[in-house]
Amino acid sequence: MARQSASSTSQHPLIANWTLHRWINRQALMPVVCLSFLLTFASTNVQAELPANANALKWYKAGQSFVKQQKRFTRGKKRAKNVILFVGDGMSITTVTASRIYEGQMNGANGEEHMLSFENFPHTALSKTYAVDRQVADSAPTATAMMTGVKTRFRTLGVDASASHGDCQNGHLRTLLESAEIKGLSTGFVTTTRATHATSAATFAHAIERDYESEGGGCADIAQQLIEFPFGDGLEVAMGGGRQMFIPVSEGGKRKDGRDLTAEWQAKYKGATYVTDTASLKSVDKNTDHLLGLFSDSHMSFSELRDQSPKGEPSLTEMTGKAIELLQKNRKGFFLMVEGGRIDHGHHAGIAKLALTETIEFSNAIRRATELVGSDTLIIVTADHSHTMTMAGYPRRGNPILGFAGRDANDRRYTTLTYANGPGHRDPTKEGVELDLSNTDTEAFDFKQAAAVPLRFETHGGEDVAIYASGPGSQWINGVMEQNVIFHVMNEALLGGK
Repeated sequence: MARQSASSTSQHPLIANWTLHRWINRQALMPVVCLSFLLTFASTNVQAELPANANALKWYKAGQSFVKQQKRFTRGKKRAKNVILFVGDGMSITTVTASRIYEGQMNGANGEEHMLSFENFPHTALSKTYAVDRQVADSAPTATAMMTGVKTRFRTLGVDASASHGDCQNGHLRTLLESAEIKGLSTGFVTTTRATHATSAATFAHAIERDYESEGGGCADIAQQLIEFPFGDGLEVAMGGGRQMFIPVSEGGKRKDGRDLTAEWQAKYKGATYVTDTASLKSVDKNTDHLLGLFSDSHMSFSELRDQSPKGEPSLTEMTGKAIELLQKNRKGFFLMVEGGRIDHGHHAGIAKLALTETIEFSNAIRRATELVGSDTLIIVTADHSHTMTMAGYPRRGNPILGFAGRDANDRRYTTLTYANGPGHRDPTKEGVELDLSNTDTEAFDFKQAAAVPLRFETHGGEDVAIYASGPGSQWINGVMEQNVIFHVMNEALLGGK
């Protein structure tokens, strides 16, 4: 955060007195801390579709007020033509640190001094990730907060906390992607999870239950909502896994309604293309207007384990590059959400190496984006929530990050990275459990780090996650922010708050 403070000072050259500068920083944070004060006294001229529910409106207006307060100190900044939101699913601050070290070590250095591509962005902040009903959230309400400006309940997508099962209409929240389409911008998402999974679904779908991917509990399911998207001229880019959610059971899919949504996509849009592997993605003509890419039946493979042949799956970097190439055709601009979704899955499996290699690929995709866009693009990098991985012990400088940190009270070796809970728990009372890891390859892709509490799957963590930002509007990213404020920063930068 020291880098942020220096950056903030350079934004306000007239502020020479340190005490005054600290007072101004406190004022910038007050909207997050004192929501009731803001709701009483703040006003806005933004002409937006406001949430109908009173509690949802509270979150929305508080986020607006935060951005309005930040703008007082950063006048004269131009609007963003484009916005790219990169979401590292489960990318905790510990994950960033460990991945930074791991990539540096793979490049032959000690690692600690290394930087991931986005760590050089000029503006940083912390994001509070709780849901309205949970201290520790899942990806559905956290993604909804970032895409709609409103915090909501556990497992719900694109709806406020008033939404109930069986009610297909009430509580819907307008997403940034929907607003961008209405304004004539191009839009899209890229993910390494199923296209209908929580984070990507939050850009376009509205569901009381995130698992309504191919069946909607009486309402339109998430895959159906993607194909029947009613705003603007529809998404220009949708890429990820989850092919089974789009095709009927008779063709090996999950759909019981008999619909082939991949065929419907191609029939619905002029200039539409559907691709299923790396070769077909690379062959997509730049004049394609609507691209649907579904590269696996369920989630895409982990980056280091994927089939890299032409008939295999493209990398996140390759998908990101193609998405930007297509979206940049629109002179009005674009909005793109890119998710490194399998960082989260590596952590849930208790396998740190998978999470770290996914984070490095995520960083590669961000680097590629920065090469393709100009200074008129706001890029925000963040996580939806954290995980329970910790980095501890007293390992020497340059010690392998996936290696041993020292010995425990029983003189057994333990690793630098461990989990608070998960499948890596080793119960000494169970026969055949190996407690001494001295002869274990801790850098293997199937090695599970030790976990204190035994669980089938490791859980999310509840601490704040980092936000990194560059480009027009990035100056409003600072301090400790409610997660839903990220939406308001993007909305203000891209659409002028409208």
